[in-house]
Amino acid sequence: MLALLLEVSGTPKPGNVDREREYEDLRFEHFLAGAVGALDGFELACTGAPVGQAFERAVAGMSHQRGGNTQFGAILLVTPLVAAAARGDCTPEGAQQVVAETTVDDAVYFYRAFDHVDVSVDDPPDGMETLDVRRGSEAESAIRERGLMLADVMERSADGDSIAAEWVTGFPRTFESAQALELSDGAITHRTSALFLALLAREVDTFVVTQHDTATALEVRDRARAVLEGEEDPYELAEELVQRDINPGTTADLVAGALFVALEDGLEV
Repeated sequence: MLALLLEVSGTPKPGNVDREREYEDLRFEHFLAGAVGALDGFELACTGAPVGQAFERAVAGMSHQRGGNTQFGAILLVTPLVAAAARGDCTPEGAQQVVAETTVDDAVYFYRAFDHVDVSVDDPPDGMETLDVRRGSEAESAIRERGLMLADVMERSADGDSIAAEWVTGFPRTFESAQALELSDGAITHRTSALFLALLAREVDTFVVTQHDTATALEVRDRARAVLEGEEDPYELAEELVQRDINPGTTADLVAGALFVALEDGLEV
């Protein structure tokens, strides 16, 4: 929970809600409430419960605020890390083991999470409409007929979703980013903002691609690079992206995952 709270408190995070910037219908307080609401699911993951069940419980709790989907992607990234940490192995290998152990039931729980909040996702390929995640629990029979495990679901999405890609490749960006946080100095909120900008400048944000298009995501990446090179003001960029409703949410999710790992490694607040 602390990782989610620290993530939303960092500023500036161009395009994202933070403690200084909000959207009209999505506010800082919604993210605080969402983080607290997710705690039951994270605690369930700590007990050794199936990771899909823990994820669905966390999303259900997160949804109990008026902003809607505040941290779906962050919860998806953090839940297997919580499960690995509960086993005493919050490492890439430990997280990979959690993913490898997922079952068809986990996939069903994952789909059920979409019953709680609206999530922006791409349309499924032709012929795969029965597995559209937006069907939520209605897709259960199709999942069971195909014997899809949650790891399989993530692999199907990995090409266009950076969080799914983390699941199937051993969480490399998450752990690398955690190390960057641990090696940096200053207030955690400032280090969080710096990490957000560094990640945004490195790769296109897949949520921006889904929300808008690839050209917009490339523009955001390039302008984040300009911020790092001192050619653009981060606060001005933050204000502009909010006005244009451009939300690099996947980058924020990666920061939340990195914060969790860093905290597990002993990062002090």
